[in-house]
Amino acid sequence: RSFGVCGVIPSPTPLPQRRRSRSRVPETLKMVATKGPALPPSPVALAFPHIQWDPLGSLRLTAQETALLRMAETNPIEYTLADSRDASMYARVLLKLLAEAAAAGAVTGEVSKITTVCTEEQALDALDADPLGVVVHYAITKLHSIISTLMDGSSVTVSTVFYVGKDGVLVDQWKALLRVLNKGGKGDAFAQSGAALSLSLILITSCPSVQQQAKSLVGKDGKPVKVRPVSYTSAVEPLEALTAWIVSQLKSASSQTVGLAIPAMTALMGPTESRLLFAASGGIKYLSRQLRSGGKKTSKADSQSKTSSASVQQLYELTFCLWTMTYELNGSYSIRADFAKDGAAVQALTELVTIAPREKVVRVALSALRNLATCTANDDPGPAGTPKIDGSVFLTDMIACRLMKAIEYLRDRQFTDPDIIDDVDTLHKLLMENYKEMSRWEVYKTEVESGHLSWGSTHTEAFFKENARMMEGPDGDFKLLKVLIALLSSKDEDVAAIACHDIGEFVRHYPNGRSIVKRLGAKEMVMPLIEHDNVELQRHALQCVSKIMVQHWEYVK
Repeated sequence: RSFGVCGVIPSPTPLPQRRRSRSRVPETLKMVATKGPALPPSPVALAFPHIQWDPLGSLRLTAQETALLRMAETNPIEYTLADSRDASMYARVLLKLLAEAAAAGAVTGEVSKITTVCTEEQALDALDADPLGVVVHYAITKLHSIISTLMDGSSVTVSTVFYVGKDGVLVDQWKALLRVLNKGGKGDAFAQSGAALSLSLILITSCPSVQQQAKSLVGKDGKPVKVRPVSYTSAVEPLEALTAWIVSQLKSASSQTVGLAIPAMTALMGPTESRLLFAASGGIKYLSRQLRSGGKKTSKADSQSKTSSASVQQLYELTFCLWTMTYELNGSYSIRADFAKDGAAVQALTELVTIAPREKVVRVALSALRNLATCTANDDPGPAGTPKIDGSVFLTDMIACRLMKAIEYLRDRQFTDPDIIDDVDTLHKLLMENYKEMSRWEVYKTEVESGHLSWGSTHTEAFFKENARMMEGPDGDFKLLKVLIALLSSKDEDVAAIACHDIGEFVRHYPNGRSIVKRLGAKEMVMPLIEHDNVELQRHALQCVSKIMVQHWEYVK
């Protein structure tokens, strides 16, 4: 099969294939015979053949440009792209359409409000009401079609069309795509998603790792594809701008907003260079947060038997992107640090394995957890004086997040996929080895420091009777107790309830514990929780306050 020189795009549709060394990036990410992530059809696509270019004076098209657009409509796209000059001119005309239409406010017009596929009559009505809005959809659709065709193996490539001069500098017209993205919340969902995807596919062509890969590719004619020099430097700033936009979408609480960025983000997960840029922009943190919130929504929907396939698919695509980032762990201290920060990534992946929304989600989450558990710090140990971050750190987080319980459950399930069985067995072995080396107190301490509390044997009267004095800490500053008190304000109601319970047990079993928690402000933080809507949290808060107030709690039953 032929491969396009635009590069190596992981597709979120197939599941990761893994009969390979864990130290190397899987072939799924290095060489995928696809045209990149798919662009769904425009809701007004049926209006495209009816666009009349002559009356649209605000687009400022020349007679030659109008003729090229008409010619492209009457010929197969392969014919238009067969000549590099025609292909380059056609791409520039489409970018000009975007720039002129967006400048005239097209991205915020009537078409931007249409979210469902129109009938031909509805599409024609939209063309009458907002012709420039339809033009934007047309230009993005055609641009993506150009890129997809060029990626499919051709003597004309993405780099010859979108990079110019002997040094292969990115064309200035790329800014038209960024302008569409910067319309923000008022923008057009199809236009923003399509512009981001098209821009990502153009930009990753310049990545050195993609260029190196392209040198070994073969075109449809069976001959090696000629790779022209491309300036990565000219694409760095646009890549940073696009990555910043993607991360800004990941900060949103709206799954629809997040969904706009997923195709482009998936494309950026291919080359090493764009993965590193994504991590440097805080992408791992916000991707982990999205997985946690998305996993909870899916779990709630499952409990009501109303899980939508769309929400599960989005969860899978986000997990896929986080999984691809784990292949940079061994070579980057900063990426290991990002994954280790607050334990959010491990917590998100553990929750996905626990709720198991679909087997494909579980498979990718397990693969990511395994990569975390087996990563090393040999290639990039980090700055001198910094703590070592390797697989043992992530295994400790996994124990704190109760991954062992989920793994035990998965071991009893019947999976047909040998990779899932292999990952489950490997993680179980690693977790058991790490767990044996930890005391019950170390397990509890790790759990509290991670901020992800869940009911278990370390949240019992017997545990605190034995370990209450350990709360003092090596410096006698009750640091762990302070963390526990801070968790009273957690938005996770289960975490707040467990914190109430543990503080109450500390008060019971530590000499003068009542005055210590009062001095640290626990009473004031627990009191409002007595009136919380969550009945379970309310009960634990009331018991905690009672333990703080009553001197001889053991007599109160």
